[in-house]
Amino acid sequence: MIKRQRRLWTIGFISIPLVVYTIIVVAPLFYSFFYSLTDWNGLSSDFNFVGFKNFAKVFSDPLFANAIKNTVIWTVVAITAPTLAGLTLALILREGIRGANIYKSLFYLPIALSLAVIGQIWIWIYQPRWGLLNVALEAIGLESATRAWLADPQTALISVIAAWSWQQVGLSMVIFLAGLTSISPELTEAAQIDGANYWQSLRYVIIPLLRPASIVVVALAVINSLKSFDIVFTMTKGGPFHSSDTLAMFMYNESFKKYYMGYGSAIAVVLFLIALVVIALYFRQVKAVEQLYD
Repeated sequence: MIKRQRRLWTIGFISIPLVVYTIIVVAPLFYSFFYSLTDWNGLSSDFNFVGFKNFAKVFSDPLFANAIKNTVIWTVVAITAPTLAGLTLALILREGIRGANIYKSLFYLPIALSLAVIGQIWIWIYQPRWGLLNVALEAIGLESATRAWLADPQTALISVIAAWSWQQVGLSMVIFLAGLTSISPELTEAAQIDGANYWQSLRYVIIPLLRPASIVVVALAVINSLKSFDIVFTMTKGGPFHSSDTLAMFMYNESFKKYYMGYGSAIAVVLFLIALVVIALYFRQVKAVEQLYD
């Protein structure tokens, strides 16, 4: 009797989050697949099935190609900038510098803020007349380098990426710090006894042992870059002239501004499949690392 009650309570506790997950995640996912095959405008109850016409349009749309290009640029920078900056900070803080805990808190603070807040902070920094960046450039005699960073098609995308990367550095730092604490000091000491300097120890001992942490950092950076909507919407809304459009922002504009919900759903499906491939590659790397350390 007790076992039966325990089983019923277990099923009850599991079923509640499963139902919520199904309503919030699974059902919209299937609806996206369904509406991607229609010409639904998102408002009326009438629509026609158009088959794979939306997907054909996706791969022939120059704006989609532009969004793919911007997303690739975002992903490359998202992998390199926060990863290298986070690793550098982790290595510095690992040396036990004075006030290390304060620095850790300061560097991690941005990740506790929402991307909408981060976007607003950087809008102020990029403000053409009194923004911190232009004021700093003028103070060091580089007035010619000042510009309206978010209004210039040549700098809008990289400006938004810089703001996003600034937030992500703290997360990368914490993950690398966790990885560094698992490395035995005897290994680096043995390398130094064998004649290796700091950079050789870093290259041949520390970085290879940080492979599990690096996989997590890179995977999170790629997945988060594919979801880059909040900060783009806050700072540029994909403009000017689609110069900062990412796949997520492009999907939003097509679905909720132009009311091409069927086409927007097709873009969402493509984005989902790309994310699925990335996650599959991530789990493959994790499995390889687990086999390496078994």
